[in-house]
Amino acid sequence: MYTPQDEKRLYEQAKKILADDGQDDPQIIDSLRQTILYADWKYYVQSDPVLSDDEYDALFKKLKHIEEKYPELVTADSPTQRVALGLSERFPTVSHLVPMLSLDNTYNAEDLIDWDRKCHELAETDEIEYCVEPKYDGASISLIYDNGNLSRGATRGDGVMGEDVTANIRQIKAIPLSAALAKQGVVQIEIRGEIVIHKNVFEAFNKQRVAEGLSPLANPRNAASGTLRILDPAEVRKRGLNAILYHISDYTLSAGAQRPDELRTHYGSLKWLYSLGFPTPAREMKVFKHIDQVIAYCKEFEGQRDSLAFEVDGLVIKVNDFALQDRMGMTSHHPRWAVAYKFKARQATSKLLDVEFQVGRVGAITPVAKIEPVHIGGVTVKSISLFNEDVIKEKDVRIGDTVLVERAGDVIPYIVKPLTELRTGEEKEIKFPTHCPACNSELEKQQDEAAWRCINIACPVQVAERMIHFASKDAMDIRSLGGANVQKFYDKGLLPDIAGIYHIDWNRVSELGGFGEKSVTNLKEAIEQSKKQPLNRLIFGLGIRHVGETTAKTLASAVAHISDFYTWDIEKLSTLEDIGPKVATSVVDFFARPENRAIINKLDEAGVNLKNEYRGEQQTSGELSGKTFLFTGTLSHFKRSDAEAIVENKGGSILGSVSTKLNYLVVGEDAGSKLEKAKKLGSVNILTEQEFLELVKG
Repeated sequence: MYTPQDEKRLYEQAKKILADDGQDDPQIIDSLRQTILYADWKYYVQSDPVLSDDEYDALFKKLKHIEEKYPELVTADSPTQRVALGLSERFPTVSHLVPMLSLDNTYNAEDLIDWDRKCHELAETDEIEYCVEPKYDGASISLIYDNGNLSRGATRGDGVMGEDVTANIRQIKAIPLSAALAKQGVVQIEIRGEIVIHKNVFEAFNKQRVAEGLSPLANPRNAASGTLRILDPAEVRKRGLNAILYHISDYTLSAGAQRPDELRTHYGSLKWLYSLGFPTPAREMKVFKHIDQVIAYCKEFEGQRDSLAFEVDGLVIKVNDFALQDRMGMTSHHPRWAVAYKFKARQATSKLLDVEFQVGRVGAITPVAKIEPVHIGGVTVKSISLFNEDVIKEKDVRIGDTVLVERAGDVIPYIVKPLTELRTGEEKEIKFPTHCPACNSELEKQQDEAAWRCINIACPVQVAERMIHFASKDAMDIRSLGGANVQKFYDKGLLPDIAGIYHIDWNRVSELGGFGEKSVTNLKEAIEQSKKQPLNRLIFGLGIRHVGETTAKTLASAVAHISDFYTWDIEKLSTLEDIGPKVATSVVDFFARPENRAIINKLDEAGVNLKNEYRGEQQTSGELSGKTFLFTGTLSHFKRSDAEAIVENKGGSILGSVSTKLNYLVVGEDAGSKLEKAKKLGSVNILTEQEFLELVKG
């Protein structure tokens, strides 16, 4: 982007402007912008600052003063224009020009050798050049530049649709607001990348939060992702986000323009972007002609991961030639020409200090290990779930043990094993409680389950957890009433039970810290809107054991009013599609309890919808009329609930299990027993996600 002569000129220009104590002269505004953009590039892209913080601030302040005095001179790509007004309450959703697919993962040399074999088969050539680059651990983004100017920045979202966070993207100084793309004949370009936080910046930011009495952020990846969705761009600016751009997904050339030669390979394209001022892994990339060289580099690089400025969790290997990439194509989930080599999970040892027993939303008792704080992969781990009594016995973990701790997938920590050879004899066996830690009710465990449960619906811990579930997005969808607010209201005596959500004392809420007039108004409106939710959401929100979203729809469609279930028995419930004895027993038990009926009566008095207003009026016509569907595995294009809604809107219906009544099983990634059962039946049509999309096209 800058020649040595350019750099010398701009540096001297910066010093000259700083030395000039004269008035704010509008004639130097272009020079000011040039020097600040150059300083940003050196600092954020080159990691080689040329100005002190004070010098930079002085230049920025001077530019801001001139633009305030002469507003007609402000340009869209001025460094001052990174500062934006507050965003709206919600981020608008936008479509990516090209779907943002995931990467297939490998974990060892054997996986890479197998992938290399498939690449040669698909590319139909004996010679393939591979480009290898770090796999940065941050938040994925997509940028669009129109005529050289940044026009949109979006999160990955579901891969097809993302959230428009352009105002926040503009706060990241590593990302150019404009670039000389037009000179290259590029009218529009979509660039993919990762928002990251420098390890030192993240550590300093956390220290500041702790000093202010705030909780530290969990890790750089979560911090980057969360920061992108903050509604105040000024706060985003404070976080010191950075960016690494690693892929050109689409571009359009002007009429008659020739494609730059660099855009024939992945390596060349990132070098080309880097020359235009974009932050890319150009200096970290390596090109190899054989998979053995790639494997050797992966092993070498893994040993250097802790010395890097940003968190990485692996390397990405890509077929370098774009023509070969096009020939190889992609699945609905990932490109066939790229793969991620994931580093070994982070491990460390610590001491097991104690075990606390926590009560879940439906009464399950979960043992949580409290260990001496240990730093694993950028996160300080203090608490680890031990899941249930059987796991404790199987691992033979004891209080006082030295334990091996690992972050599975570099995310979820768990105890691998105790180091029994280090035992001193003072370790104590973990005794599972016989009574609820919260209400002292006797615990119960069914023969086919591993979990002990408290079945007292009035258990104080369950009350709060049930309200959190009731207000969640897939249940009654009460925005702003998240877990923290539910717990706060419950602790203050404002929410005695689920029905209490509709009888909140707003005068008392207004007296609580953090609840201004706008916050209270928004929460009021969200609660009022939730009264209109369909019956299936209410049934799901009540937290009946074994009743998920699909089962809740089945139950709701069978009655005119929720009170109809008061007279239903197990036999009648078992006649419904996919309702077995276990679910039927749970539903009967729930509606037989007087305390549950009392809650439902309170909801009725509050005006919450308890009727199935669409009974007998469900969509029965459409392309999928009379067809039954079931989804299994992880979908990459949309949430499972959205896919089910598409089927229902086209007249189809959703089943809860594989049976002879099932017409279509749609299979995502990591499909399990449902797929095997469908294959054995032989009568079920098994569709990939892409085939499902074709079926429901339009």
